Amino acid sequence: MSEILRELIGSFSTAFVLVIIATPSLIKVAKLKHLVDEPGDARKLHRRSVPTIGGIMIFAGTIIGYCLWFPSKEGWILGNNYFPIEALNEFKYLVACMFILFFLGLKDDIIGKKKKKKLLVHMLVGFILVCMADIRITQFWGLFGVTALPYWLSISLSIFVYVVIVNAINLIDGVDGLAAGFAFIASIAFSYWFYKTGDHPLSLLAIGLAGAVLGFLVYNFQPAKLFMGDSGSLIIGIVLFVLAVKLIEFPVSRMLVNMEPVPKPVLAIAILAYPLVDTLRVFVLRVMRGRSPFSADKNHIHHKLLAIGLSHRQTCFVLYGFSIAIILLTFRCPPYSPNVSFILVVSVAILSLNSVFLFKNKS
Repeated sequence: MSEILRELIGSFSTAFVLVIIATPSLIKVAKLKHLVDEPGDARKLHRRSVPTIGGIMIFAGTIIGYCLWFPSKEGWILGNNYFPIEALNEFKYLVACMFILFFLGLKDDIIGKKKKKKLLVHMLVGFILVCMADIRITQFWGLFGVTALPYWLSISLSIFVYVVIVNAINLIDGVDGLAAGFAFIASIAFSYWFYKTGDHPLSLLAIGLAGAVLGFLVYNFQPAKLFMGDSGSLIIGIVLFVLAVKLIEFPVSRMLVNMEPVPKPVLAIAILAYPLVDTLRVFVLRVMRGRSPFSADKNHIHHKLLAIGLSHRQTCFVLYGFSIAIILLTFRCPPYSPNVSFILVVSVAILSLNSVFLFKNKS
């Protein structure tokens, strides 16, 4: 077994075991301190008190699995591929931003939300990631004829994408096990891609998140004993944003395995297709109805699946299956045709997800 593979297994196992062992104690403490979400709101699907601070475990598992197994400088020189010092630079900024978002989310889970302050924190985190860590989208690799982006557009687009992805993960956290299960599928896909192309640190980050959310899923699947809250969804969102941007920006010259026929922007969109399509749909509907795009409602795809008679578990498995199918579809798209691949993947994603609204609600 190679050194890289051992460290990936170590990161996944560390995160998974930590969450599995520590979560029961967290649930007890949350109930004792009444850190729970009470039923009663018409939008809430649960009928009993459930602790809301499960994000502590997702954060702890991910950060410990990632940091503990992060490769040394000597460990970067593997397979004749050298990872430059930028990896350490990105590492420190990412960890700092994860701490900022974790405490923001934990405060919201315990005390409540203040949208203006939350937006300011997101702008701060976006600035750190995009401007200081230089984790940004600089080109589209020929998609619709677009190559390099102007600096100002690169900065603006990247911060916008960060805000969209973080909010999209938060919005799909409405059914027991849905957000955590989706995060597991997405992080496994990212980890596999970075492993095959030779970026050990990014594969390690993705697999650490996968281990943490899988451990959390044991307690979050219906009937949920614990909710991830904002502290969990924000951590998942920032990690998936970083992985998506780094996938899009990955230099072809550094690939250990030729993955060039798969358009990178299209693959990143495919991995995140479900939350992106769902968020786009509800935002458009709210604006068309004269409401704030950030107002709450029951127009999400998972709400519709429940309304037509599916259980929480069935809803999760349908959307898990969709996510996996869209990712696999991307690898079957016409090689070296980013425009065709984009149109095909986006069309299939939008049409298949919105097709559920053709079914009548169960009376």
